[in-house]
This record gives sequence, C-alpha cells and structure tokens, in this order.
Amino acid sequence: MRPEASASAGMTPPLDLSAIDGIVSDMDGVLWRGDTALPGLVELFARVRRLDLPIALATNNSSKSQAEYVDKLRRLGVEGVAERQIVTSRTVLLEHLADRYAPGTPVHVIGSPGFATSIAAAGYRIADVAGVVVVGIDVELSYSKLKRAALLIREGADFLGTNGDLAIPSSEGMVPGNGAILAALQAATGKAPEVMGKPAPAMYRAALRALGSSAGRTLMIGDRLDTDIAGARASGLKAALVLTGATDAAQVREARALPDGVFGGLPDLLAAWTRAGR
Repeated sequence: MRPEASASAGMTPPLDLSAIDGIVSDMDGVLWRGDTALPGLVELFARVRRLDLPIALATNNSSKSQAEYVDKLRRLGVEGVAERQIVTSRTVLLEHLADRYAPGTPVHVIGSPGFATSIAAAGYRIADVAGVVVVGIDVELSYSKLKRAALLIREGADFLGTNGDLAIPSSEGMVPGNGAILAALQAATGKAPEVMGKPAPAMYRAALRALGSSAGRTLMIGDRLDTDIAGARASGLKAALVLTGATDAAQVREARALPDGVFGGLPDLLAAWTRAGR
C-alpha cells in the first residue's frame, strides 16, 4: 500500500485534499517526537498560511499549558501560533468542570504541577478529601497517589480523566500514558472514568469552534487509530493517519476505524496535497 493510498481499500471515498477548509492536527507523533521536530512540521504551517486555512492543534497531553505549546512550536521553528489555536485535554476538562461543578468545589488531582495549578486557577480547591478525582498524566506517579485517589473513588467521588491513551510516543519509544493510570484506578475501584480527550466528541467540538469550519470540510491529522481517527470519523471530520507515531502499517491493515488516507509522514501528506492542486 502506498503511503498516501486510502486505507479503506474502497470502503470509503478517497480523501479529497482539495475540499478542505480547516485543519486539526495532533502534536505528539505528528509534529514532533519528544523535543525533536518531525519532518514536514515547518512546511505544514507554511502551507496552511499560504492557503489561508485555519489550523487548530488538538492533543490529549494534559501536562502542558497552551502557552507552553506555543513556546515549543516557536523553538521548533513555527512562529505566530496563538494560544486559542491549541486545544488540549486539559482545556476541555476545565470546560467540563466549569459546566458541572461550582467554583470552590474540592478537587483531588493526579497530574503535573501545572495541571493542578490550572485547576486551582479556574476556581477549584485542590484537596486530599474531595468528591471529584481528576487524573492527568503524572510522570512522578507513586503508589501513595494511586491509593489516595482509589479510596476517594471507592467512597463515591466522581472520576474524571483527561485522556485514555494507554501508551504515548517519546524519543525513547512508546511509554505509558494517562490511560495506564486510569486503567490502574479502574482495576482497583471497579469504576470507569469519564474521559475528556480524543476520541470523545468534546475535543473535536472545541477544535471546530477554534477553526470556524464545518466538520465535513475539516481534516484531522493524527497518528493514533483509536483516538485521532476513530474520534474524527465519529464527529464527521475527514481523517488522515501518519505513520510517524503510535501506529504502523500492520495495525492499519487490522483496523476497524479506518482513516480516509494513510501517509508515511507529513512530507507524504504535503506531496499529496500538492498533487490535489493546493
């Protein structure tokens, strides 16, 4: 199968890159791996600017703020991205908290210091005893953290997770993601979390609001079949899979949630876009 060939082998129409009014792109595994830019990163942003297409960046990673992602893009050679263009599972979770819980509600947090700080800044009280447990990626996870959260969930606390990614790409390879933490807590409590990030529709709704484009004329670029692609297809977006992150060609052949197109990486996608006259 050529990298730009449709993965659906005739089951869905070929991806029409000439009929795209907006782009949503994942970041880890698509734009970069760890702190290293992947080929085509700068060229992708140059292309969308030349075509005057809106672009939003949507990630399940909750460890960084929108400002930190803007700074990272700048370090990797991409200037001019605004914070409003960054949609993360953290920002979606904060919207969810605002819709459901009054300011001042005690919230127990597993996650990075910045993640906890953002929840506190939104008006919630970070506490060891709380009726809401929120879980984001925590690279300093310990048994004591899992124990405290599990006890609260068993006592009836609401159980919220930023995303369910079991493994995430890094410069060292695939490493445990937030979904692994959620799985441990679910196994210990028998209670499933309510998850905010991809493939949940809330992430795609937020991205489309940032773009101002319709779902049917928006392209999602991602590296994961179970989140990026499945969520995009369920929300009505076109979906392009790149094989530079969490998914390889063998997994595509066995997939149920099929993308509209499969590409070796961003350079192959950009080449197909050129052939489409854009």
